[in-house]
Amino acid sequence: MTKIIDGKKIAEEIRGEASAEAAELVEKGITPCLAVVLVGTDPASKAYVGSKVRTCEEVGIKSIKIELDASSTEEEVLEVVDKLNKDATVHGILVQFPLPHHMDQENVVEHIDPAKDVDGLHPENVGKLCIGIDCLAPCTPSGIPELITRSGIEMSGKHAVVVGRSMLVGKPMMNILVQKGEKANCTVTCCHSGTDHLANYTREADILIAAIGVPEFVTAGMVKEGATVIDVGINRVEDLEHSRGYRLVGDVDFDDVKDVAGAITPVPGGVGPMTVAMLMKNTIKAARMIHSV
Repeated sequence: MTKIIDGKKIAEEIRGEASAEAAELVEKGITPCLAVVLVGTDPASKAYVGSKVRTCEEVGIKSIKIELDASSTEEEVLEVVDKLNKDATVHGILVQFPLPHHMDQENVVEHIDPAKDVDGLHPENVGKLCIGIDCLAPCTPSGIPELITRSGIEMSGKHAVVVGRSMLVGKPMMNILVQKGEKANCTVTCCHSGTDHLANYTREADILIAAIGVPEFVTAGMVKEGATVIDVGINRVEDLEHSRGYRLVGDVDFDDVKDVAGAITPVPGGVGPMTVAMLMKNTIKAARMIHSV
């Protein structure tokens, strides 16, 4: 029987651990605090921010939500970031992406204090991750080893194939998996849209991580029997039979692959819930590092 990896359940476990850690810090006089900056009224971004704020409340992390008009200048956003950098009561800063087109996202990221960069996107944190120094790492890829190991699946020594090379998932995922440690220590291959004969690589994977952004791209013929398949994608596909007029699918054709894989994440309910859970862990980690606790 194929194991369906329950991201909701594992994320709940991690949120419980984060809640206990937050309570310990509060007893020491430190209240972990996450500041989220939202620019504009994009519905998806508003929903993501709302989820983060609600989870903070559940876990016992203080949250600050700062909303700016889409017409705001980049300089105004940077002023907000600078104030949060200087605020000793704030431990984590997250600027919700995407930003309006007239803003330079990379420039905004580089203005965030690396010690408060809970998205793990600042060049200093990216560099530390590459060379194996403990740091704040991106939340989505950080959650994937948790999904795998907490499902009782060994990672050390396995061949992991990552399909995708984005800065949010693919590249940090490679760097996380290749490090020494119980929740890594893999031999890693990176594939992407420019890879010739892609299926030749994916069929060799003990652990296959799909983050290419193409609906149901990975099919059964691309998967080694018994492999662990982690689907990072979330795509809207038109479906007039649904009341919403669409359905959510991943980068893996779940129905096609589930009978070949040894374990697989569903969409939704797999990787998605882990992102916010790991954000809570990163906020607490930032508070510990800032206060040397």
